[in-house]
Amino acid sequence: MAAYISTVSDDVAAPTVARSYAWVVFALTFGLLLSDYMSRQVLNAVFPILKAEWSLSDTQLGSLSSIVALLVGILTFPLSVVADRWGRVRSIVLMASLWSLATLGCALAASYNQMFIARFFVGVGEAAYGSVGIALILSIFPAHMRSTMSSAFMAGGSVGSVIGMALGGIVATRFGWRWSFGAMAVFGLVLVIMYALIVRESKLRSEAATAARTGPNPTTQPPKLRAIFSGLFASRSVIACYIGSGLQLFILAAMLAWLPSFLNRYYGLPADKAGVAAAAFILICAVGMILCGLTTDRVSRDQPSRKWSMAIAYSLLSAGLLLSGFMMGPGTAQLALIALGMAMVAGTTGPAGAMVANLTHPSIHATAFATLTLANNLLGLAPGPFVTGLIADRLGLMSAMQLVPLIALGATCAFFIGKRYYADDLQRIRSLSV
Repeated sequence: MAAYISTVSDDVAAPTVARSYAWVVFALTFGLLLSDYMSRQVLNAVFPILKAEWSLSDTQLGSLSSIVALLVGILTFPLSVVADRWGRVRSIVLMASLWSLATLGCALAASYNQMFIARFFVGVGEAAYGSVGIALILSIFPAHMRSTMSSAFMAGGSVGSVIGMALGGIVATRFGWRWSFGAMAVFGLVLVIMYALIVRESKLRSEAATAARTGPNPTTQPPKLRAIFSGLFASRSVIACYIGSGLQLFILAAMLAWLPSFLNRYYGLPADKAGVAAAAFILICAVGMILCGLTTDRVSRDQPSRKWSMAIAYSLLSAGLLLSGFMMGPGTAQLALIALGMAMVAGTTGPAGAMVANLTHPSIHATAFATLTLANNLLGLAPGPFVTGLIADRLGLMSAMQLVPLIALGATCAFFIGKRYYADDLQRIRSLSV
């Protein structure tokens, strides 16, 4: 176990990749994350259109969204292990090509079943991208920037959702819903070509070598599976981080999927305007995610354990604000409270990413973030839209949206447990690595 666990909490590591090239890699990797979520969330903008055209229930609509997250949850771990060995850059190019082509397949779907199959392959393509992409990014930036870089990178999911829903709704209204998927597919394929031409594994390899030499037990060999599993679940605090992060993202997933429909049904907005309005809320979420990451880094720079306190605060604030908002009747006050809640709902992503990076060795970072992604998807992103749709079919969408924020209480408990055991876990891991 000790061979692959980082024993420093927030040490300052000097990057070994040129600063300018590091930011180019970040920009392109961030751009592909935009494409990832644009392809994933454009569906939500056309929910009202597909519901009317194919006579779908809310449960069926939710399943088209959840199947992607479910595949991400199931496949992210094995595919990330492969990426750690086969090469992160090559894996990223292959994954992005697959999800872009599958999104093009969505544009050609003639029925619910065909759309479901196309969305299945979107999920396969996107399965390990988040974990591999963030591992690549964290490998070329200093360790003290981990909360900031984690939240900035993951904010790409919200920004991509904004673009996907806003642009998707506009294109669907003017040219038809099929063109919405087609536009996302073309954007992804163009970025794939740019990434393949500019980002080279050889230019990033020096960092991996440095990490191998400066780890707790230097090694140039890839970690064995037994060591990987030991490193991934080395402490109660890491496990609590996985669970808390996943539960919190249940709320985000439900908001991403159902805000356009909520605005369509309760505010009478057509598909294009509902998509743009929902995109504004998701943009607030993205900005909030980055600000929460920056705040967390600043507050916890001298006391890393404060990351847990910040995660707890973000969970409780988001639950209170969103619950209060959806309990009110439609109007400006309701929208304002929902906006404030959206600014906090994904604030836990930065602290969670930083803690996973701090407690796992760089040689298994892609796999560690795959485990975090697994928890995020199986506990949050996959069930969020589907469960909300099930409740909406029985109680109405408004009632479903009122119940969703309560999931944050579970996330809060998990983060509290992580904070309680954090110091002891770090001390135990240090003693084992000596």
